[in-house]
Amino acid sequence: MGWVLLLAGLALWIGAHVFKRVAPDRRAAFGDSFKGVVAVAIVGSIVLMVLGYGRADGAVFWGRNAALTGINNLLMIFAVYLYAASGMKTAITRRIRHPQLTAVKVWALAHILVNGDVPSLVLFGGLLGWAVWEVILINRQTERVQPTGPVETRKEIMAIVGTVVVYGAIAWVHAWLGYPVFG
Repeated sequence: MGWVLLLAGLALWIGAHVFKRVAPDRRAAFGDSFKGVVAVAIVGSIVLMVLGYGRADGAVFWGRNAALTGINNLLMIFAVYLYAASGMKTAITRRIRHPQLTAVKVWALAHILVNGDVPSLVLFGGLLGWAVWEVILINRQTERVQPTGPVETRKEIMAIVGTVVVYGAIAWVHAWLGYPVFG
């Protein structure tokens, strides 16, 4: 049952996110009221993925070790920073076109490195594949707009502070769920 939930959650996540990219006219026909349906689908997909991941079992190809845990933590700090930076329009967002999707790719890679079991490879590999596909779809449909104007130091500091706070919260939730972040 875990695998069914996990795969259904992945499919729902991918479908909800790429629908407007692969069928833009159909998505536009639904109007703004459809955003609520998409939001419910995304929340539902997360619930399915979490439940499925917790119940799915499979072979373990490598286990957690100190080196991979350290690399994972560094990548996770970077992923959280990328996500925060995207909202703050910091300097890094002038170099990375899709900071949020890049954050998802870094997050997924970090989790693959530290979790060498089949459910992790399917979940995080699936989300990594989705993020890559989403970037390709967006790049085909939209032209790059280079941000202009000065970057505010205040926003850089806010992104860094936000990263520390959010990373701390993520670490606490992981520990509470029984997945110690620091080994």
